[in-house]
Amino acid sequence: MNWLRKNVGSWEALLLVLLVLVMILGSSLSPYFLSFSNFSLMASDVMEKAIMALAMTLIIVVGEIDLSVASILGLASVVLGVCVRAGLPIGLGMLLVLVLGACAGLLNGVAVTRLGLPSLVVTLGTLGLYRGLAYVVLGDQAVSDFSVVFTNFGFGVVPGTLIPWTVLVFIVLALVFVVLLHWSSFGRRISAVGNNKEAARFSGIRVDRLKLTLFVISGAIAALAGILFTARFASARADNAVGFELDVVTIVLLGGVNICGGRGSLVGVILSLIIIAMLHNALGLANISGDIQNTVIGVLLIFSVLGPNLAQRIQATITRRRLKGATGARAPVAPSH
Repeated sequence: MNWLRKNVGSWEALLLVLLVLVMILGSSLSPYFLSFSNFSLMASDVMEKAIMALAMTLIIVVGEIDLSVASILGLASVVLGVCVRAGLPIGLGMLLVLVLGACAGLLNGVAVTRLGLPSLVVTLGTLGLYRGLAYVVLGDQAVSDFSVVFTNFGFGVVPGTLIPWTVLVFIVLALVFVVLLHWSSFGRRISAVGNNKEAARFSGIRVDRLKLTLFVISGAIAALAGILFTARFASARADNAVGFELDVVTIVLLGGVNICGGRGSLVGVILSLIIIAMLHNALGLANISGDIQNTVIGVLLIFSVLGPNLAQRIQATITRRRLKGATGARAPVAPSH
């Protein structure tokens, strides 16, 4: 309860209101919006973004950003397809892909921590690098000869329920990341570095090692998302998940994570994830074009950057006025003679 009172504030309450409004909008656009089968499909469609958003949250809280996650996903999908085409067992291929993702994240982390380059510039460059490598490896071909067991995991549901297997993976990872960020010394170090890097370094925190670890985690998580994406579509292509990085960043920032680092909660990120998933689904059911959907996501991205800062200023103004009023009410009264 103490953690909830400390970390869940007015922005999360605003997200709950926005969630209700999106549900009302979706139900008005389509009678199928509130059905369990639609919710199952909706959850399955957003799981790769959701998984990457967990790691992205830690990256942004520490004061950095990783724009290469969708390209790592695409490269992981291509390499997995090549491994299967070469006759390697699917389990070994998945392991190699996870290692590849971690190495891609390591390259990002080394460039940021050892060379001192801005993460925005580094990951913008590797966004093109990793996507280009995917096209070099596979070109415009597609690999689709995956085993039935593998593809069933991608779009199948837990027996006796409508819960996709991928949602189960997300729930497990979400619990792990909540513990890491909010209930561990590791998470406290992340917030400390995001708030003041130099102060954190003087307090004994190994800032560069921490950031390097987070980039490696982000790369491995993006590779895992690539495995799930490949299983769900039963296809490995170089253009898989193009543009996903915009949605992932929007989910995290709309969740109330400060773009400058130091502050954010996974409760808000999960609420934001549900809102964006429902919004995409509602607009899709209404046959609204993808260009308009991208425009809506862009507006949400701007709102997610401006909104928390504006809410914080309004809250600070209200607090100051209350304190001023309380001080005035308690002003000493001159004694009467």
